Amino acid sequence: MTASDASSRRVPAALLLAAVVLITGCAGTDESEAGARSSSSSPASTTTAATSPAPSTTAAPAGTNIAVSYVGGQVTGDSGRVPVTPGDLVTITVTSDVADEVHLHGYDLSAPVGPDTMSTLTFQASISGVFEVELEELGTLLFTLQVG
Repeated sequence: MTASDASSRRVPAALLLAAVVLITGCAGTDESEAGARSSSSSPASTTTAATSPAPSTTAAPAGTNIAVSYVGGQVTGDSGRVPVTPGDLVTITVTSDVADEVHLHGYDLSAPVGPDTMSTLTFQASISGVFEVELEELGTLLFTLQVG
């Protein structure tokens, strides 16, 4: 993966909703596999959920920003396998037209998501491996996060 490929995965938070509206095709791929999971203690992390899908005027945190959407049964945005560099600050932003819970396996982070709730998970990528990010109740894979 080239540096330009990695930078194309960085999406400013203010553009997230515009991107969700413009994306119409399904870019998701099911690369589900048994991800490397670590039993070490979880890194310091924050999980937040906005109560309004309105775009924010605050810039996204520095680091790697990953945006994905689940609308009409289709996953769009940064789907498939998304690589990040160990040690990066990672922000995952998810929008959905159904109420559910976004869950990042391995890091054991989760946040509610729904038609009126944008979900944001922010954490330090300190555990190497491949981890599923899914809509927990639906069992829908949004993407796999590859750290390292």
